[in-house]
Formats: sequence, structure tokens, C-alpha cells
Amino acid sequence: MMDTPDIGSIAEMADTPEKKLEHLGLKLPALRSPVGSYVSCVRTGNLLFTAGQGVDEFHGKLGRDLTTEEGYLAARQSILNLLSVVKAELGELSKVKRIVKVLGMVNSTEDFTDQPAVMNGASDLLGQVFGDKGKHGRSAVGMAQLPNNTAIEIEIILEVEGGED
Repeated sequence: MMDTPDIGSIAEMADTPEKKLEHLGLKLPALRSPVGSYVSCVRTGNLLFTAGQGVDEFHGKLGRDLTTEEGYLAARQSILNLLSVVKAELGELSKVKRIVKVLGMVNSTEDFTDQPAVMNGASDLLGQVFGDKGKHGRSAVGMAQLPNNTAIEIEIILEVEGGED
């Protein structure tokens, strides 16, 4: 879909996920406030479950208002929003042992079938930032509508260092 730097070359340039993001020219955005009666993440033992994160930059339906490439960029931004949540919870992204599961919900028309290509925006970035730890199981599904007409919403499950204190 899009040209992305080789994962190996990024790993050679930086030793922490934060530095890898910096080398990619990316910054973690400010935390977004929940839009309902929930918290942004819940930790149980060595697993961290995030709430879904949409994006402020991309609105509308894939297949009508947005292209697959714009959806790819929306998925990257959604993962950056999620990594902000994870960093706030853990203090540093190097405490992530493994990205376990990614669920991507794509606001799309009935005939749009490129949800996996859209979600590659998230998966590719996780691979660039975490290397082998970023390899994950994934679901990419189309939705009739998402809150605030956001193009995408993603949630992740991560294995993290240690258990709860």
C-alpha cells in the first residue's frame, strides 16, 4: 500500500519504541478524553486492554468519502492515539512485551471490502515501532457507522512487563 521504512533499518537506528517513533518523524499525540462512561485502558495481570480510539483527522465512510490510502493513514493515527494511552499507563513503551491482538473497525460502505488494507496502516506501524513484539493477531471489520463519524476505531490487547502492583 504505502512505502514504509524497512523494520530492520529502524531497529538499527533506535533502541526504544519512542526513539523509533522519533526516527519515523512521528510524535505521540496528547491523550484524548473518553467520550463516555469508561476508562481508556484496563490492566489485569500482565495484560493491558485499551478502549477503542478513533481519529479526529479523518471522518466519513471508506468507499465513499475516503480512499483506502486515507484509511491507511487514519489507522496509523489511531495507533498513535493508542500508543499515547499505553505510554500514559506504563510510563514507557519499552515495557510492552508483545502486541497480542488488534481489532480494527472501519466505517465503510456496504460494498467496501478493503478493510484489511486499511488496517495495514496500524499493523505496519506497530511492526516498525516494536519489531517482532509488534506482530499480532488482528481482525479488520466494516461497520455501518462509528461514533462522531470517525473513519476508524481501533482497540488493542498488549502483554506488558510484570503484573499489577
